[in-house]
Amino acid sequence: MAESEEAARLELPAETMRALGYRAIDLLVARWAGERELPVSRHTPRAPLAARLDEPPPEGPADPFAVLARFERDVVPFQGHIGHPRFFAFVPSPSNFVGVVADALAAGLNPFCGTWLEGPGPAQVELVVVDWLRRLCGLPEGAGGLFVSGGSVANLTALVVAREERLAAPLERGTAYLSDQAHSSVERALRVLGLPAANVRKLPADAAWRLPVAALRAALAADRAAGFAPFCIVASAGTTNTGAVDPLPELADLCAAEGLWLHVDGAYGAAAVLAERGRAALAGLERADSLSLDPHKWLFQPFACGCVLLREGRLLRQTFHVLPEYLQDVDRGLEEVNFCDLGIELTRGFRALKLWLSLHVFGLAAFRRAVERGIELAERAEALLRAAPERWQVVAPATLGVVCFRWAPRGVAEAALERANRGVSDGLLADGTAFASSTRLGGRTVLRLCTINPRTTDEDLAWTLERMAAAAERAHDDDEEER
Repeated sequence: MAESEEAARLELPAETMRALGYRAIDLLVARWAGERELPVSRHTPRAPLAARLDEPPPEGPADPFAVLARFERDVVPFQGHIGHPRFFAFVPSPSNFVGVVADALAAGLNPFCGTWLEGPGPAQVELVVVDWLRRLCGLPEGAGGLFVSGGSVANLTALVVAREERLAAPLERGTAYLSDQAHSSVERALRVLGLPAANVRKLPADAAWRLPVAALRAALAADRAAGFAPFCIVASAGTTNTGAVDPLPELADLCAAEGLWLHVDGAYGAAAVLAERGRAALAGLERADSLSLDPHKWLFQPFACGCVLLREGRLLRQTFHVLPEYLQDVDRGLEEVNFCDLGIELTRGFRALKLWLSLHVFGLAAFRRAVERGIELAERAEALLRAAPERWQVVAPATLGVVCFRWAPRGVAEAALERANRGVSDGLLADGTAFASSTRLGGRTVLRLCTINPRTTDEDLAWTLERMAAAAERAHDDDEEER
C-alpha cells in the first residue's frame, strides 16, 4: 500500500476494509470447518519460528492482504487446536463460532466497558449476563459480580474482598486454607495479597482428592491456639487434576460457625450446575461467599472470559471503589454501574457479549445438553478403561468430565511404568492425531482426559485411548532398549 493520507491516519478505504474482513472470516470458517482434519497439537522449537518471524519493525506500509497471507502461512499453522474433538489435555476450550463473531464485534466496536458513561449498552448486557450466572449458581438476590480475564483474576478479586471483610488482624497473622489439589492461581492470588507463604495452609487431599474437613478443623484450632487469624477457606468446585468437588455443605457450615469467608473456585466445574448430575455434585455452591467461573471453559466461549460472583455484591464496590479527579464525570450514583469500581481493571473489554450472544442464538437447553455430554464422555472413557484391565488402571474415577488413569500392564516394574506414562504426551505430540496430558496423583504420574468438548464422538474417545496405549508401549519399548 503506497503512502497516503489514509495510511497516516491509520485508516483503510471502506472497500479494502470490507474485502479484508471477508478474507479474515474466510480464514476462520475454513479453520472451523476443517479443524477435525488438522493435527491436534504439535511441538515446534523456537528456532524455526524465529527464522520466520524475527525482524525489526517495518518502517513503511505493506499490502494488508499480503500481511494477512503471511500470518496465515507463518503463524496460524503453529498452534495447538484446543477446540479439536480429540484434544483432551489440560482444560480444553471448545468455543463456538457465535462467540467468535461476538469477539470480532466487540473488538470492532471497541466500547470502553469500565464506566457507564462510555458504555451503557455493554454495561447493561454485562449486568444481565452476570445475573443469569447468579441465578444458575443459586446465589440470592443482592449477589453481583463482573467479567474478568479468567479464573486467576476472579480468584484474586474474591480473595481481596475476603481479606478486607474477614481479616481484622495484621496480615502476617492471617491464614488461608485449601487442599493440595487447589488450582495454582489460588496460591498465587494469596501471594499477591501479601499473605506470607508460610501462612497458606495446603492440606493433603483425602482419598477422593477433596479438602478433608476433619483435618481442616484441626488446622484451624491449632492456628487459633498459636495466635494466628484464620480468615478464608478456598474450596474447589471441580479441581483441574481430577474434577473433584470439595464438600461444600460441610465447608459452608464450618465457615458459618468459625466466621470465615468461603470462596469457591469453580473456574472449571461450576458451569456443570447446568446439568442435573452436575447440580447434585455441586450442592452447597449457592452458599459460597464468593465464586469464580470461566465461561471460556465449560460454557464454550473464546478466550478470555472469566467471571467472579459475590454473595453480597455491594462488597465489590466497597472494596475497590476509588474516585480520582479525572473520573469525576462518571460518578453519577449507584444506579449507573461503573464496573471499574467493582474490580481491579479500569480499562475493560466487552467480555460479556460473547456469552450473551451465544445463549440467545443456541438457547440454554443446548448448553445444558453440551455439559451433560461432557459428563457422559468421561464416564464412557472410564468404562473403556475398566474394560481393558490388562492395559489400564483407573486412579480417579470420572468426575465432572475428568478421568485419571495409568498404563499399568501386569508384570512391569513401577519405575518402568512411571517412565512409560511420562512418555505418553510426547508420543501423542509426535503422532498429532490426538492429545492428552499427564499429572501427578499420590506421587505417581497419571494420565488424564478432560472430555468437555460437545463435538467429541465416542469414536474420538476410543481412538485416543488406542493412541495413548500405543504411545505408552513405544515409550516402554524404547526405555527397555536403552537399558
